[in-house]
Amino acid sequence: MELFKSGNPTLTQKIFDRSSAREATLQGTMSVRGAINKFGFLMLMVIGGAAYSWHLYQADVTGSYSTVLIWMIVGAIGGLITAIVIRNKPEWAPYLSPAYGLLQGLCIGGLSALVNGAFSKNYPGIIMQAVGLTFGVAIAMFILYNFRVIKATEKLKSVIYLSMVGILMFYMLRFVLRLFGVDMPFMYDSSALGIGISLFIIGIAALKLILDFNLIEEGAEQGAPKFMEWYGAFGLLVTLIWLYMEILRLLMRFGNNRN
Repeated sequence: MELFKSGNPTLTQKIFDRSSAREATLQGTMSVRGAINKFGFLMLMVIGGAAYSWHLYQADVTGSYSTVLIWMIVGAIGGLITAIVIRNKPEWAPYLSPAYGLLQGLCIGGLSALVNGAFSKNYPGIIMQAVGLTFGVAIAMFILYNFRVIKATEKLKSVIYLSMVGILMFYMLRFVLRLFGVDMPFMYDSSALGIGISLFIIGIAALKLILDFNLIEEGAEQGAPKFMEWYGAFGLLVTLIWLYMEILRLLMRFGNNRN
C-alpha cells in the first residue's frame, strides 16, 4: 500500500499573484499571525483524526484491523482529492483545509498505529520519536529562517522544486516497477544507500518548510486576500506531514536493522 507519499508544492508565487488580483473583491488581507493560528487549528484536526484511527486500532480485539485500514484508505484518497481541489481553488481553502487535516489525520493515525504495533518489540517508542523529530526539525527550520541563517533565494527555490520533481518521479517509477513485480529492496532495508536516500528526502522536505515560511511572509507583505491564510496553513501542513512520513520511514529502517 503506497501510503508514504512525497509532498507536492502547494505554495507557489503564481497562486499568491493570482489571488492578489482578486483582493479588491474580498474582505481583509492576509497576515502571518492569521496563517499561524489557522495552522494550529488544522493541526488539531490532524490530531483528532489520528486519535480516532489510533483508538480503532487499539480497540480491534480481532486483530484484523479491517476498520482501521478502511479509514486509512478513505483518509489517503480523500486527502489527496481535497488537496488537489485546494491547490486549484485556493479560495476554497477555508472550507476544505479542515477536511484535509481530518482526513490526513485518519490516514497517518492508522498508519502510525500499525507501525507502532509492528515495531513494539524491537523498536518501542518509534512513533513518539518520529513525532518529536518532525516538530524538532520544523522548529529548527523556523528559527533558521527567522534569523535569516537560511534565506529563500531563487537558487534555493529552484534546487528544492527540481529535487521534489525528481523525488516524485522516483516514487512513480517505483510504483510502476512494482506493478510488474520488480521491487527495490533499498527502499525498505537499512543499507547505506537506503538510509542515504531517506536522509536526502528528509533534507528536501525540511528545506521546503523554508519556502513555505517565506511565501506566507511574502503573501502578507503583498496584501494577499484573507483566505490565503488558510491556504498558507494548508501548504505548511502538507509539508509537515510529508516530513513526518519520511522520518518515520527512516526510523523503520533502523527498526528493521534491530531484528
